[in-house]
Amino acid sequence: MRRSAALAAITMLTAAAVTAVVAPATAAPNGPKPPAPGATSTLAEHLVGPLTFDVTADGTLVVGQDFAGLLTRISGGDSETLATGPAIAAVSIRGDVVTWGEREGDETQVFASRLMRRDGDGTVTSVDVLAWEAANNPDADAEYGLQGLDEDCLAQIPPFLLPFVGPHGGAIDSHVYGSLMLKDVTYVADAGANAVLAVDAAGDISTVAVLPPSSFVATADLAASFGLPDCVVGHDYVAEPVPTDVEMGTDGWLYVTSLPGGPEDASLGARGSVYRVNPTTGEVQLVASGFAGATGLAVAPNGAVFVAELFGDRVSVITKRGEVSTFAEVPSPAGVEWQSGRILLSTDVFADGKVVSIGLR
Repeated sequence: MRRSAALAAITMLTAAAVTAVVAPATAAPNGPKPPAPGATSTLAEHLVGPLTFDVTADGTLVVGQDFAGLLTRISGGDSETLATGPAIAAVSIRGDVVTWGEREGDETQVFASRLMRRDGDGTVTSVDVLAWEAANNPDADAEYGLQGLDEDCLAQIPPFLLPFVGPHGGAIDSHVYGSLMLKDVTYVADAGANAVLAVDAAGDISTVAVLPPSSFVATADLAASFGLPDCVVGHDYVAEPVPTDVEMGTDGWLYVTSLPGGPEDASLGARGSVYRVNPTTGEVQLVASGFAGATGLAVAPNGAVFVAELFGDRVSVITKRGEVSTFAEVPSPAGVEWQSGRILLSTDVFADGKVVSIGLR
């Protein structure tokens, strides 16, 4: 997360306001009760930045330890390193094939972004997603950042914040952060490109959809919190959408979590969202918003969507009717997967990371 420019900005700007944006997304009205957590057990521990993972039908875990640069398979208490590389994320499994993402760069620039694939015989191949982004840049014409500022005001913005909060279009950036591998296509939530991509069996990439930006009016509290000049108050801020995970819903649409690519503070509240995307037409619909760091999701067979809120220390659930409530309170959850009537979560991802299993009641 810290290596994508957009995600770096979110982490930096949210650090001072984490405790201010953890109110429930929305309250569920009267109706069928949402699922409740049951027994919890630990499946793996002592992981270093387990931002994404996947699980097979027999319970084998494949975990991307982002901060350690490790792709690890864990089964029956034994672990095996499948690959090493920079910023490993976007882990997805289909049969004996594993895909994941790698990103080389720092908080301000990217040197490489790849979608990796390891077949059952150990053969590893890669797709150069950054090269495709440089040639196509699907959100190049977007207008992000603070709008309507004059030159004097722009000159007062601290230089290190200007690339993030000043007016800008979609930059050349790529961070393969979430993925979903199906039979003939792998869908990618690209947190740098602000888009959902499709990669076919030949490695050809196409844009499924660019997620819509969110906007808000800059407040005096926000300006004071993040060292911005008073002249920004009252101006619209258009935030980049930052896709973080993608799953297929029971309705045949893709479900995507998204972080707001910009500052958050107590006056703005949590602004992470879940969208559904038609994989054929690219139509995008908002499912729910108000999540504090929506970094992962899982879709249950009944259509319920579980959302990991990294900065909210909880997992929320969206029922098929669109009602949102807290499912479980857990420290720093990032990845979430559904398996056989239980929810699997990577938690404590900034400390002694682990993967836990929570049953449903």
